[in-house]
Order: sequence, then structure tokens, then C-alpha cells
Amino acid sequence: MEKKLTCIGCPLGCTVKVEMENGSILGVSGNTCPRGETYARKEVISPERIVTSTVRITGGELPMAPVKTKTAIPKDKMFDCMKALRKVRLTAPVRIGDVALADAAGTGVDVIVTKNIEKM
Repeated sequence: MEKKLTCIGCPLGCTVKVEMENGSILGVSGNTCPRGETYARKEVISPERIVTSTVRITGGELPMAPVKTKTAIPKDKMFDCMKALRKVRLTAPVRIGDVALADAAGTGVDVIVTKNIEKM
């Protein structure tokens, strides 16, 4: 079985082909740089994504603060993470890097604030 992917490891966007048999990777081709092979192998075995969103802020100059997962989380945990983020309420002030949600969806990855929000 062959899977075709568009690599997001660098700006080239190579079409990478992953040859698989019985859940094992036999080979990777079409990548221009080593990151393409790394990306393709990871993507077909255990895909991960960075989650970006917003959370509510009480008493801030803005009503919402942008947040993101500190590192990528398993793709199948994205919706659980978003569901948990809907319940998060922070109180101003918040700073870049503050933890908005610890251990998002049981992944061990924190969701952090990505913009300073001052108190009103």
C-alpha cells in the first residue's frame, strides 16, 4: 500500500510517498530533505498537531487570550483538548508562557498563553 503526503517539514512542500505493508513502513521517497522522511514516517504512524485557540479572560483589556499547545499532541486528542479549552477562564493579567491548561487531554502537554493581556 502506498500513501502520498504533502510534507510540511520545510517550505518546499514535497509530495512524499510512503510504501507500507501490514502497518510497517517499507520505504519513503519523494522527499528533498531529511525532514521529509522524518515527517512522513511520523505522520503515517502517529500524527501530531499543534493546537491553537483562544480562552476567556476576566478583567482584561481584551476578552480573550490566544493560546497554543507547548508542543504537538496526538491528532486524535485535538477535539478533547478543544473541549477542555472551552471551560478555561483566566484572570488578567496573563503573560506569554503562562499555563492556561495543564496536561491537555491527558497528553502531558500544557496549553500556554501566547499574548500578554493586561488588567483593565
